[in-house]
Amino acid sequence: MPYVVRLTGGAARDLEDICRYLIRNGSMDRAKLVLDRVEEELGGLSEFPLRGRYPKELADLGILEYREMLIDPYRMIYRVSDGNVYVLVIADGRRDFQTLLERRLLQA
Repeated sequence: MPYVVRLTGGAARDLEDICRYLIRNGSMDRAKLVLDRVEEELGGLSEFPLRGRYPKELADLGILEYREMLIDPYRMIYRVSDGNVYVLVIADGRRDFQTLLERRLLQA
């Protein structure tokens, strides 16, 4: 049975911000490509939610309840629970992910 994939409010804002940034900088095609790739990965997660790897920043701390998918250069962080996949973060992988994850996941 497929898992239900849900974007949290934070992840939805992340995706909107990414697309808005790309469009504002003259890359409507790139924004559409990123959105299509995210939708493709979300569909794959409904069938195979455990296929993502553990985010290194969290695994180094022994936290193994989160996984990630790479949509170069973006990273999508999610958690699987009770037949659901909760996407928590979609952000540029070149950011300071340690600080972002601490702020977004560990203090939530």
